[in-house]
Amino acid sequence: MNLAVIGAAICMLACAGAGLGMGLATGRAAEAVARQPEASGKINSIFLLGLALTESTAIYGLLTALIILFVKGG
Repeated sequence: MNLAVIGAAICMLACAGAGLGMGLATGRAAEAVARQPEASGKINSIFLLGLALTESTAIYGLLTALIILFVKGG
């Protein structure tokens, strides 16, 4: 089996981890707003910043996997 494919699959674990983290963060933010509705603006801004950073991790993992497949694998 080609080692580039295995390397790309390992890089895609970052995308799976980011998806799991985003789901957990969304659930916790919803709980926090339910507990303290008056703090929803502050919670929302911190939540969106965290989601942006988590999404960038997933994008880096995807780009790394594509680079491995198309540059190193071919």
